[in-house]
Amino acid sequence: MQTIKKFPKIDGDLGWYETSPGKDEVFGERLKGVQHADITIIGAGYTGLSLAHRLAELNPDARIALVDALRVGQGTSGRNAGFIIDLPHNLDAGKPDIEHDQMLYRLNTFSISRLREFKERHSIDCNWHHAGKYMAAHETSNLEGLDSFVTTLRNNRFKYEDLSSAELKRRLGTEYYQRAIYTPDNILMNPSSLVRGVAKALPANVRVFEQSPIIACEYGSTHVVRSVGGEIRSRCLIQTTNSFSEEFGQVQNRLAPVFTYASLTEPLSDSDYQACFNGVEPWGLTSAHPAGTTVRLTNDRRIFIRNVLDFEPQLSSNVHGLDAAWQQHRRSFERRFPKLAHMVFQYTWGGMLCMTLNHQSVFMDCGDELYVVGGCNGVGVAKGTYLGYYMADYINQKSSAELDFILAHSQPSWVPPDPLRTIGARIRLKYESRNAGGDI
Repeated sequence: MQTIKKFPKIDGDLGWYETSPGKDEVFGERLKGVQHADITIIGAGYTGLSLAHRLAELNPDARIALVDALRVGQGTSGRNAGFIIDLPHNLDAGKPDIEHDQMLYRLNTFSISRLREFKERHSIDCNWHHAGKYMAAHETSNLEGLDSFVTTLRNNRFKYEDLSSAELKRRLGTEYYQRAIYTPDNILMNPSSLVRGVAKALPANVRVFEQSPIIACEYGSTHVVRSVGGEIRSRCLIQTTNSFSEEFGQVQNRLAPVFTYASLTEPLSDSDYQACFNGVEPWGLTSAHPAGTTVRLTNDRRIFIRNVLDFEPQLSSNVHGLDAAWQQHRRSFERRFPKLAHMVFQYTWGGMLCMTLNHQSVFMDCGDELYVVGGCNGVGVAKGTYLGYYMADYINQKSSAELDFILAHSQPSWVPPDPLRTIGARIRLKYESRNAGGDI
């Protein structure tokens, strides 16, 4: 029996969840007593939900159980920056390969289309906005990252605009950035609202168990997952637990979960909005440096700031880490928006990016109808959605060029065990943060 020792927890005030419409609506139940299913999925994030929807499409008579340690929308899928990125992203960077980039684009846009269909069919209120994305640099030393991105865009004939500081001030309401590359087809949204809406849209043959952390797994011809006072028995088990995957014993020395933090302001007053953002459309911006700050002006008039990278082997933060992040967020915010220094951060929270060293995902068939999916490398909304969909196809023996690509690029490289993993990760993250300079 595999005993689980680390569990998801609520790290701070979860801004996207707290501002989500209908946040108090309960989608599932606590796992109690002995339950039976044909298929069990652990993890109700974008990957697990996409997997559940697709499995239900392919197996309408199957009994599917979906279980999560927290409430839907409180986990990693509800804590990210709220981008659904269509293009090969800087966090997925590798050697130039047009065929590879085109397939990533195809998979990402598939995810966007599928999520848009859920949003429209089920009237999901998630502040969905076809806003595009800015990749920007403040420091001259980080302009090289933009040049590399432009090379990828040109090679693939992707649409983009190369914008100077003057044009950025007009579009963003801040004169902080020297230059940015704008691409038009990124989606912005409230990630907690969207993931909750996708969960609410699950068909009747999927049963959801919330607030039910799995404390042990017994693998065999019948897989058994146990919570406090409950268990599920099923012939097929899929783990979509991302940074917690190694806890379940099937993945070892492949993941490097990176902790990061975000803050969300109170809504801007009419006077502040007019003074700083008159004529400005809501926008989202990522940094030309991988350790730089992600910023959003939301369409409900809040400003979102995300930065600070750390390695937390316990897979959770503490109040001191949250306070240090809050202080850095204040500095980053006030440098970009000095006229808004009086504004309050209403929410500050932490969450994890589930990274692998070579940026390839975990997509494993462990035998005995046991599978693991994870390692989204910072682009989890799109990647999690297509990985979940195609894992369902894999289980149902449905072949495709997309599935072949995923299988060929799901060989995550080896990560040394602790304490070497923690020491190495923290040294690397400090190095990257120093090099980011003013882009933090």
